[in-house]
Amino acid sequence: MSFLDKHKVLEKNATLLLVGSLLVVSIGGIVEIAPLFYLQNTIEEVEGMRPYAPLELAGRDIYIREGCYVCHSQMIRPMRDEVERYGHYSLAAESMYDHPFQWGSKRTGPDLARVGGRYSDAWHVDHLSDPVSVVPESVMPKYAFLKKHLLEGTYIQDTMRAHQIVGVPYSDDMIENGQRDFRVQINPDGDYDALLERYPGAQVRNFDGAPGISEMDALIAYLQMLGTLVDFSTFNADVSR
Repeated sequence: MSFLDKHKVLEKNATLLLVGSLLVVSIGGIVEIAPLFYLQNTIEEVEGMRPYAPLELAGRDIYIREGCYVCHSQMIRPMRDEVERYGHYSLAAESMYDHPFQWGSKRTGPDLARVGGRYSDAWHVDHLSDPVSVVPESVMPKYAFLKKHLLEGTYIQDTMRAHQIVGVPYSDDMIENGQRDFRVQINPDGDYDALLERYPGAQVRNFDGAPGISEMDALIAYLQMLGTLVDFSTFNADVSR
């Protein structure tokens, strides 16, 4: 009996085919998964990465709540067209404190992994309030209501504790000062030195230009931070041509 004849027996017998498929998939899964149990860390840490500051964390929650991830990915692939348009390709370490991470392939709008610092706060306010005012072809809905919804930061410490439980390295000092850091990040006239010690590179200013801490403040603080923590001048961004 030739090899092809033997193969026909497998193809014609549904039970044998199922068992064979499960066996192959199981072996492949073990080969891929088993080594991970022997690694202390599957992500190479990168200098500059830190947990989100409380206001940034609140902004990220709003980003997820409003479904921004549905149209905007945060994962730049190592291909020439991606790197030339968006910047250095995404590193795994950039998402090490994300629960859940904001990767994806759906891009009704551009990738946002490097959006921090590309536009002014005023541009973001206009874009969120009335997207077509700055991007005429935009199909993005209006989020002007974010400026009217004020935040007290009542539960920000609880949110930080929840992230601490799943592995984000928030220290007890960070959590204890969570509400203070939440409020001071929009006050450039306040005492924010301790905030910057805990969260190097955090940007301190009134992001939406209005009194109080609004959901728009938090969301813009988060967007303006994206892609700014790592010094990419130290990385080789060469990609296949």
